[in-house]
Amino acid sequence: MKKVFIDSDIMLDATLKREPFYLSAANLLELCYESHFKAVTSPTAFINTHYFLNKFAPSTKMQSLKRLGSIISIAEVNETIIDLAFNSSFTDFEDAVQFYTAKSVGADVIITRNIKDYKDSTIPVLTAEQFLRTL
Repeated sequence: MKKVFIDSDIMLDATLKREPFYLSAANLLELCYESHFKAVTSPTAFINTHYFLNKFAPSTKMQSLKRLGSIISIAEVNETIIDLAFNSSFTDFEDAVQFYTAKSVGADVIITRNIKDYKDSTIPVLTAEQFLRTL
C-alpha cells in the first residue's frame, strides 16, 4: 500500500475548508480513510493544525483533530530526525523535520501545498491536486 506523508497545510485546508484547496485535500483524506493509502504525518503537523484550529475554528477543533487522528497515523520524531534536520540543506527547520520524518517511515510521497519548501527532498513532493491526478 502506498504511504503518503501529509503536511499540515493539507490538514488545515480540509478542516478549515480553505478554498480553492479544500476539495483536493478532503478527497485525499477520504481516500486515506477508505484505506486506499496509508496516511502518516508528524506530531508537528498535529500541533500546527491545533494552533490554527484554535484560532479559526475553536468550537470544532477537537472533533476535527480526532477525525484526522482516525485517518492519519502519527510518526515518531526522535533525536536522530532532529539531528538530521539540524545538519540538512533545508532552509526551514520545520520542513527538514517533516522531510526526515517522512523518510524515516518510508513515505512514497510528501503531499503539501508548499512544494518549494521541499526543494531538497529526495522523496517526490506533490500537492493534493497533483497527487489525485496521478490516480
